[in-house]
Amino acid sequence: MPKIKLQVSPLGAELQSIVANGKEYLWQGCKEYWGRRAPILFPIVGRVADDTLRIDGKSYQMKQHGFARDTEFVPNKINAFFSLGDSVQIDTVNDVFGYTMPQGEFTNYPYCFELKANYIATEQSVICNWQVQNCDDKDMYFQIGAHPAFLLPDYSEADEIHGYLQCLDKNGKVVNPIINTCLKDGLRHSLPQPKILYDCDNSLAITNDSFANDAILIEDKQVQKVVLLDKNRKPVLSVLCPQAEAFGLWAPNKAGCPFVCIEPWCGIADGYDFKGDISEREYIQKLSSGNTFLFNYKIHLHE
Repeated sequence: MPKIKLQVSPLGAELQSIVANGKEYLWQGCKEYWGRRAPILFPIVGRVADDTLRIDGKSYQMKQHGFARDTEFVPNKINAFFSLGDSVQIDTVNDVFGYTMPQGEFTNYPYCFELKANYIATEQSVICNWQVQNCDDKDMYFQIGAHPAFLLPDYSEADEIHGYLQCLDKNGKVVNPIINTCLKDGLRHSLPQPKILYDCDNSLAITNDSFANDAILIEDKQVQKVVLLDKNRKPVLSVLCPQAEAFGLWAPNKAGCPFVCIEPWCGIADGYDFKGDISEREYIQKLSSGNTFLFNYKIHLHE
């Protein structure tokens, strides 16, 4: 019997559920806290200054995290699956299901491209494979990232600590990342002095106020893997993304929020005073005509 069952929605090609042995691992969405579950961030990650992209001398309005998460994708069946409501359930080991964003003209993004999202369920992991193809006759600039939200095990609002997060580098070594920037109104500001993520014990305790100042930004490829541990420091799951240039850690600053987001990014929000062209944005991806960019990350269940 397969261990993992997935559900994927055509809206945003978004993961809706990750179930193993009858246990749900993915936040199920509730507007009281956050109505999404695991959106694809494209063609930007985070917010752009003035909510404006500047491309080749023209200005385009772009909302935070881009438009992929609100676009209806077209199913691209590689193997046979069955429908479950408005989503598709994947329940066979190593089967793949994909969605493709229909090619069309986006008035706020002047490139011709194709975006595919493929998901693979293995015995203990979910492999997320996203492909961006430049169908234009010019270079294309973009960012892409993931925003999965995971349920905190045995959550109780009354607990002082709800779990822990631990960061590992490319060599699999636990590291204490240096934090250089913070978010204000969704844009990056330099801290007066850099600080380290952990206070002690090589892990970040998840408390009711861990994200009182918005997301925690870990930049400059310091981290390739983030592990979620339960209140007893037992590993629950990990998010692995060797190509991530940054990771975001976030949860809404609301009492009773039972989840945490672990977000690998090839991109990041603008600095508050950025006024340059899209090609000058930090962690921007440049893709030449006809080429394909692959973004891969894995959710591994430890339990």
